[in-house]
Amino acid sequence: MPLVTTTEMFKKAYDGGYAIGAFNVNNMEIIQGIVEAATEENAPLILQVSAGARKYANTVYLKKMVEAAVETSGLPIALHLDHGDSFALCKDCVDSGFTSVMIDASAHPFAENISITKQVVEYAHDHGVVVEAELGKLAGVEDDVKVDAKDASYTDPDQVQEFVEKTGVDSLAIAIGTSHGAFKFKGQPKLRFDILEEVGRRLPGFPIVLHGASSVPQEYVKIINQYGGNMPGAQGVPEEMLRKAAGMAVCKINIDSDLRLAVTATIREHFALNPSHFDPRQYLGPARDAVRKVVRHKIVDVLGCNGKA
Repeated sequence: MPLVTTTEMFKKAYDGGYAIGAFNVNNMEIIQGIVEAATEENAPLILQVSAGARKYANTVYLKKMVEAAVETSGLPIALHLDHGDSFALCKDCVDSGFTSVMIDASAHPFAENISITKQVVEYAHDHGVVVEAELGKLAGVEDDVKVDAKDASYTDPDQVQEFVEKTGVDSLAIAIGTSHGAFKFKGQPKLRFDILEEVGRRLPGFPIVLHGASSVPQEYVKIINQYGGNMPGAQGVPEEMLRKAAGMAVCKINIDSDLRLAVTATIREHFALNPSHFDPRQYLGPARDAVRKVVRHKIVDVLGCNGKA
């Protein structure tokens, strides 16, 4: 089975009231952990690569590892560019075999966002690739995405229909109160489900995406702090809120920080208990298992896409 686009995935997810997990990948062990979990649960997958991951691991290496994941698992897997910030970057990913790209021009005024997104859509569609765009701005920091809280803004439902019609985009990331990174909220997290409901009403059947949706498992935050970390106040999106969103118009939920926390906590704990170890397999193997555990939980208990491959 070759890499697939998200078109059929999203149609089934929308009709079935569940969401597909879009997991950020940076190295082999993370990819293996994600794919092992999805294989166990027979779940479709989106493996996504940020600009930072491209710089770190090289696009060719990442694409070949994702192709290996398809070959070994037999699952429907889409390879997606996360937060592409320019036509040139999106074009490069289309040309190198990605099946889905995100153009994030949300930092620009509405009309310019439309113009940039439309340019990417036209090129991508000519090459059989689907496109995600963003309307509204999420706060937080993740790789090259940095938005101060004062600059964040909710998606305006009055703009979504015009944006989708003028750009021809295939899915839309909206801002309803989620945030990038592990430090999302001060006080009780609140998501604007009223905005999500209104967007769904104005775009019936259209797939919506949630970024900044990691739940920041406290078991890993505790381990990191226990072994020399400093993460006071790390707090994510409650999983019951994500389950609710997955039952509405949200067909894709991005998860990155949870995987990073699992890897970092496992390695910190391993070296604290085994200070003389120097074989990377001795600590990367347990880190891979931690990723598998997190992803399996997300697939079954949050996304609801188990058995949907």
